Amino acid sequence: MNFMIVLGAFGIGAYLLQIVFGMKQIKHFNQTYQQLRRKGKVAIGRRAGKLKAGTIVMFAVSKEGEIIESVKMQGVTVMAKFKQMPQFNGQFITSLVSDNDLVQQENKLMRQAIVNAREIYIRVEEGNYVEEKPVSPFVLAKIQANLFKEKIQTKLKRGV
Repeated sequence: MNFMIVLGAFGIGAYLLQIVFGMKQIKHFNQTYQQLRRKGKVAIGRRAGKLKAGTIVMFAVSKEGEIIESVKMQGVTVMAKFKQMPQFNGQFITSLVSDNDLVQQENKLMRQAIVNAREIYIRVEEGNYVEEKPVSPFVLAKIQANLFKEKIQTKLKRGV
């Protein structure tokens, strides 16, 4: 009985720490975003990592499309902080395609986040950006179950 109480207290404590550090990370994100926003438009790219490190890049961009300042946050935990990426300063955001030399020097998740920031920036500038809503895990499970069911039915029909 005592073991269960200790285990429960440990779980609740870990959950509360996660909340506190998550709030600190959100505050840090908002502060960094505001600093970049004062310099110009901000292009944000992200690449969620399920079990890998999640990645966020933000570029402060001038009216001409030149990157004034660039930062990245990459990590698995809520302890990740934004770090400067001075190598992108002075580049034009539209030039940050996947085969750009500077982009190629980054890891795969960072490259995807940089290209995502470029694509979103271009769509917003063109006026045709619509926020993509994430699909619920339950909906994904239902879709996969239906696909599996159809696959089995197809195999059974071929066997007959």
